[in-house]
Amino acid sequence: MKKIVNKLLVIISLFLVMGCMSSADQKAGFVPKSDWGEVLSQKIPLLGHRNWILIVDKAYPAPTGANILVLDSKKQMPEVLDDVVQLLDKQHHVKPIFYFDKEFDYLDDRLAPGLKEYKESLTKLLPHIEKRSLLHEDVFGKIDKAADLFQIIVVKTESLIPYSSVFIELDCKYWDANREKILRERMTKSTE
Repeated sequence: MKKIVNKLLVIISLFLVMGCMSSADQKAGFVPKSDWGEVLSQKIPLLGHRNWILIVDKAYPAPTGANILVLDSKKQMPEVLDDVVQLLDKQHHVKPIFYFDKEFDYLDDRLAPGLKEYKESLTKLLPHIEKRSLLHEDVFGKIDKAADLFQIIVVKTESLIPYSSVFIELDCKYWDANREKILRERMTKSTE
């Protein structure tokens, strides 16, 4: 009987240790590399305007904060971007606004080997998308400000091209700035 009790105690202890390890990994924002796409597809329906998805090069610093989730795709930038764009296209509530580093426009293959091929893949993946450029430091400012209140998802890629990251700010798909302006004008008039 004592042997059975000891074996049960050992088994229970193993389960407790495994459960604690799993819990600690989750608290640290650890997501197994094979699950990044699944995690992202579960998170996107929960996101709304003012949330961000960053698809970043290998050297992009891993930000910290309660509202930041870092996923390691172990894939190249175009493949990850394609997956994210497809996920966003299926959403009825959010639309993406794409930002790129302004520095990216001043690079060429001599400075950043592989850039020409990467730019061609961007053109194919985002043919009709309005692309906005910001200085790299200004992007950090926007992200820092947003992370104070809103969820930011960072997907690391294997890209070794500098300033190649894609920053996606989510906006409301079923509401726009023009209708918001009309609403605010009506509200102002009703209080006068």
